[in-house]
Amino acid sequence: MIKTNGFAIWFTGLSSSGKTTIGLALEKYLAERKYNVKVIDGDVLRDGLNKNLGFSIEDRNENIRRSAEVAKLFVESGFICICSFISPTHAIRAMAKEIMGAENFVEVFVSTSLAICEQRDVKGLYKKARAGELKDFTGIDSPYEIPLQPDIIVETNTHELGEEIEFIIKKLKELNKI
Repeated sequence: MIKTNGFAIWFTGLSSSGKTTIGLALEKYLAERKYNVKVIDGDVLRDGLNKNLGFSIEDRNENIRRSAEVAKLFVESGFICICSFISPTHAIRAMAKEIMGAENFVEVFVSTSLAICEQRDVKGLYKKARAGELKDFTGIDSPYEIPLQPDIIVETNTHELGEEIEFIIKKLKELNKI
């Protein structure tokens, strides 16, 4: 394995924006090049560690706090930790960055229009939210605050997955992370 200083790549964006898809493809790319890498996905943690949490702002804060603490353990062990979380507010993302340390945190905004996210929605969550069956759903009845100064912006409306991975790798090199 290639020895690196651990750091987190924190993907943020709406549900169905492509965070997990990009994260898993990036993990594969880096692992093939012998980097120690681990993906931490919001949906996976909500099925286990965070299954007792809902979607109120308090529960969202606790979800991200716990998730960032888990990611920090990987970062401290020298892993590139790819984190995929909606993390809808500036404050929530700032908390995650503070937990890991700014020097260990690369924020990636997965910029995808709400219309595209709704088209991609394989779980039918947007449809349920629009029908009033799902409350506090980000982008519908709960706000998503677009990052003000992310380290990387990935435009999934106009680029293919391979192009997105190449772009992220280029930016990580510019940031002297890999």
